[in-house]
Amino acid sequence: MTSKEIGELRRRMRPDRTNMTAVRGCYVSASGEILSTFRESVALMSQEDKESYLSIFRRVLSGAQDKNLIDLSFKTSQVADSDEHRLLMALRDSGLDDEQALETFYQTVTGALTTEDHYLILLAHERYDVPFKAKDGAMLEDGSQVFSYVLCAICPVKPGKAALRYNAEEKEFHNQGGAYTVGAPELGFLFPAFDGRRTNLYNCLYYSHNLANNHPELVQALFKLEPPEPAEAQKESFGELLSQSLEDACSLPLVQKVHEQLRQNIEAHKELKSDEPLVVSRQEVSDVLSTCGVEEAKLAKFNVEFDQHFGADAALSPANLIDAKRFQLKTPDVTIQVNPERTDLVQTRVIGGVKYLLICADDGVEVNGIQVDLDE
Repeated sequence: MTSKEIGELRRRMRPDRTNMTAVRGCYVSASGEILSTFRESVALMSQEDKESYLSIFRRVLSGAQDKNLIDLSFKTSQVADSDEHRLLMALRDSGLDDEQALETFYQTVTGALTTEDHYLILLAHERYDVPFKAKDGAMLEDGSQVFSYVLCAICPVKPGKAALRYNAEEKEFHNQGGAYTVGAPELGFLFPAFDGRRTNLYNCLYYSHNLANNHPELVQALFKLEPPEPAEAQKESFGELLSQSLEDACSLPLVQKVHEQLRQNIEAHKELKSDEPLVVSRQEVSDVLSTCGVEEAKLAKFNVEFDQHFGADAALSPANLIDAKRFQLKTPDVTIQVNPERTDLVQTRVIGGVKYLLICADDGVEVNGIQVDLDE
C-alpha cells in the first residue's frame, strides 16, 4: 500500500466520516486468560467514546512504512484454501457478527501473544464507498466501489499510578490507585489491503509500534507468514554484515560513503514526494562498495552473506539500514555526533604510531555550552 492509500483510510477514522457500526472487543489478562468480551454500538456511543475508539484505530494506520507499517503477502495457496485466510474472510464478510470466527480469532491471538500487561483486542469493520478518481486526482461523482475491511488494534491496559485522592464521603484524602487505562496500540493490522484503491485479498497491512520487536509469533499464528526483520534489527544486521564481510576494508571513509549515498537516496525520494516506498537492493549497495575500491573477493563475500541474511531478492528500506538524521562515532571512552551532511569534517590519522580521529573545528568549539579557543 502507498502512503496516500493508507492516509485515505486513516482519514476515515473520524466520527463524521466513518461507516463503522460496532466495535468488538476482548479483554485479556497478562497470563492470556480472556476476562471479558463485548460489542459496542458506534451509533449509541457518546461522542467522547467514539473519538477515543477511532483514535486508537487511526494509530494502527500511522507510522513509517517498512518500519511500523509492514506489507504482508499471502501465498496463492493460502488464499485458495487455508484456515488462516478463511478466518480473516469470515470476520470481514460477516461484519464481525460471526461469533465462532470471533472466538477462534481471540483464542489464536491469546495463544500466541505473551505480554507483561493485561491487553485489549479491538476489532472494527467498515464498508467504504470508494469514490472513483480522475487521472488528475479529482473525485468523480458518477460512481464508486465498496471496500469492505477489518481493522484490529491490540492495546496494553495498565493501572493508573497511586496518588492522594479526595474521598467526598469521608471528606479526606487517601492514597488510592487509579483506574485501569487503555494505552496506544502496540500491534494491529488491516485486512484486506487497499492496493490501487481496490481490494487486495492477497495482502494485509501489519502494524507494530515497537521497531525492535514486531512479535513474529503473532504474525505466524494469525497469518502463517514470517515477517521481515524489525527495523532496528535490520540496521544492526547491516552494520555487522559490512564489518564482518569487508574486514579491514571497512574503513571510516567507506562507511561515510555508504551512509552518504543512502542518505541522499532518502532525501531525493522525499523531494520527489513519491507514494511508493523507497527500497535499495544488494546490488546498489555493492556498487557503492565497488566505487570505494573494495576488492572483488570481499565484494563477493559481502554479496553472499547479504543474500543469506536478507534474501537474494531483498529490497530493503534505506531508512532501516542507516539513521539519516545522525552520524555517530564511538570509542570506549568518547562519543562524537556529526551532522550527517558534514561527515567530511571527520578524518583518520596515524601520528607517532597512534590512531586518531581528526575533526575540523574552524567554526568554533563549545564545551558544555562554553565557547573555548583552540590554541595552535
